[in-house]
Amino acid sequence: MVFLGGPRQVGKTTLALGFLADGSETHPAYLNWDNPAARKMLLQGALPSGERIVILDEIHKYKGWRNLVKGFYDTNKSSRQFLITGSARLDHYRRGGDSLQGRYHYHRLHPLSLHEITSKPTLLDLGHLLQFGGFPEPFIKGNTRHWKRWQREHQSRVVHEDLVSLEQVKEVSQLDLLVQVLPERVGAPLSISNLRQDLSVAFETVDRWITILENLYFCFRIQPHGLPKLRTATKERKLYMWDWSICENPASRFENLVASNLLKYCHLIEDSEGDRMELRFVRDSQGRELDFVVVRNNKPLFAVECKMGEHQLSRNISYFAQRTNIPLYYQVHMGEKDYEIAEFKARVIPFTTMAGILAV
Repeated sequence: MVFLGGPRQVGKTTLALGFLADGSETHPAYLNWDNPAARKMLLQGALPSGERIVILDEIHKYKGWRNLVKGFYDTNKSSRQFLITGSARLDHYRRGGDSLQGRYHYHRLHPLSLHEITSKPTLLDLGHLLQFGGFPEPFIKGNTRHWKRWQREHQSRVVHEDLVSLEQVKEVSQLDLLVQVLPERVGAPLSISNLRQDLSVAFETVDRWITILENLYFCFRIQPHGLPKLRTATKERKLYMWDWSICENPASRFENLVASNLLKYCHLIEDSEGDRMELRFVRDSQGRELDFVVVRNNKPLFAVECKMGEHQLSRNISYFAQRTNIPLYYQVHMGEKDYEIAEFKARVIPFTTMAGILAV
């Protein structure tokens, strides 16, 4: 089986339907848990006859979905293939029952990136992606009014439909407030204590809510990376959104776009090759910071520093380059200059070029 996870409305169903002959939601091999007829069929243990591939969409909303899917797989694995999609982390919502370990591969679908849009991206392409985000519908429409309406409806469905159906949460109004204030925290170490005071709830409650939102692909956090001979300043994680377009601050929005593309790069390697990939950041006790470090099997591959303009090489890069084992540094920007500084193993590079290097 293949499990396909990702944010609501990122294109999972469209991708899944592409494996069917007519690509239609009316195809008998497409079974959506939200469809009462399909739900009744699945609960009876029935599958459409003569279909080599069966798509089960949003089935994680059923409490006993893991046992149900395991039964389908164990009795049909020689004759059928299963593609299971969901807008919550299918590897997280384990509502009890036998483990599915060894029966599936997990893949994550991300919003659109520059590399997917065009092989030769321009600054106009980058501007469009920054403004409307990488979710297909608002990106393709390219209309500000449509984007605003889509944003409001999307956030409401995440909280009032997905979250409430999967978790026992009563403070929905406070969760609405939380999803509104989180984009303001993008790019900085996230203080749960400050959020706790703003929302007037317990520390553990806020942390649990953010974890739930992570499991619903609304936001993600990255951890600080410890380096030899350097003392890290904080254990707090940095927060980013799966939809960077909701960040009002232009610098935060650009940094979030870079974070999303780096996370997509990590997930591609992890899901396809099996290596352990992590996206982290570095900050020492003096406040010097590298925005991102990509780590493969506990070894840093490269670091990335974000700048809106075509600035000179960041002092933080030159500082860490002389004191760490990070083999390569990129300083990405929204301009056109591209040059290397061998002394610091660094390259100042347009993000439009960096997108091709990441190739995600």
